[in-house]
Amino acid sequence: MRQYLTVWRISSAPTLLLAGFAGRLPASMVPLALLLLVEQHTGSYAIAGLAAAAYGLSIAAFAPLYGRYADRRGASRLLLVTATIFPFLLAGLVVTVILGAPLWALLLACIAAGAGMPLVSSTVRAVWQRVTEGSPVRQAAYALDAISVELVFVAGPAVVAILVVLTSPIVAIGLAAAMSSTGAVVLACSPEIRGYVPVQRARGRPGPVRAPGMPRLLLSGCALMFGLGCLEVGVPAFADRLGSPSMSGVLIAVWSLGSAIGGLWFGARHPGLALNRQYRWALFAVVLGMLPLVLADNLLVLGVMLFLGGTTLAPTLTVQNSLVSVLVPAGAATEAFTWTATVAFGASAVGAGVAGAVVETTLGVSGALALGALSAVGALAITLVPGRSRPSGRTVGPVYPHAPVAQGLAA
Repeated sequence: MRQYLTVWRISSAPTLLLAGFAGRLPASMVPLALLLLVEQHTGSYAIAGLAAAAYGLSIAAFAPLYGRYADRRGASRLLLVTATIFPFLLAGLVVTVILGAPLWALLLACIAAGAGMPLVSSTVRAVWQRVTEGSPVRQAAYALDAISVELVFVAGPAVVAILVVLTSPIVAIGLAAAMSSTGAVVLACSPEIRGYVPVQRARGRPGPVRAPGMPRLLLSGCALMFGLGCLEVGVPAFADRLGSPSMSGVLIAVWSLGSAIGGLWFGARHPGLALNRQYRWALFAVVLGMLPLVLADNLLVLGVMLFLGGTTLAPTLTVQNSLVSVLVPAGAATEAFTWTATVAFGASAVGAGVAGAVVETTLGVSGALALGALSAVGALAITLVPGRSRPSGRTVGPVYPHAPVAQGLAA
């Protein structure tokens, strides 16, 4: 725990953690609230999943563009602009659903809302990279960041569940918009972001997507997030089929709580394995946590399985972020982290859309959960395919104590 106290004493840490938490809440609240709102008005999980997919894919499409702008011009102005327009775009989306607009209008509103979401996560992670440069507490910092994300997915769905029971999903979407704008404005006004000086990228150096090791990391992350997207629809559908749709938020919160606890434990450790091997073992643990979900036959059993399986997620994301920080070229950190966010939102959105369709087939909820587990297996398999390794002794970025530099991930 001493490492976490050291991280907290970094001048920018309170802002990154607290404002970052608020700014990230839409990531957990809006998709679930949107899913429930659309399903209430259309009676179709397929349409609801399609709407959630359009929202997520829009975030995925615009994030790299925003990330490149942030690296070259700074993120402050971008955060302020998106913080201003995001609530209005979400309001337009809600009105579209309530008025029963045609499917094309609904999808267009989802795309517009996704495009306006403030670029909080990637900005926060890029600042963490800068303020922990060469520091032995970098892994602890990324662990705290991953835990913050998981707490977002604990608090967000729980709040949505409460508001759905007491009021409606519309109130949940409104609260998410307010928290997102508040967090984005606070970050935009912080000295660490306002005082950012862009780093001139050397000519001829590959961008973050083509940096050695990144293609395979992104492809593996894509498979993993597709599987998590399947679960984000499969779990609410499971609760709905048992007559307790409001429990969907509680189940997802329990899942994320397990992840937060796992991340807290992992962040204080100093694994002796290379980062790429840590990532493979973490994915193997994710597979073991997801496979039993298809056997659940009641809410209590599913909740326990989600909690136990969730303990593997934050450690996996911590190692993934550590890998990104040592693989990307200088001056491209924000864009690099937006690509991981793009993979997260895009792949999970596609997974949600596919799972929504699967739920309404003969495969049902069990098919959606099984598809999620198989996707995790695919993520692990991608990291095991032989690839071009780096020359012996060549380092990439900073090296963590007791964690050798990532090798063997280059595609």
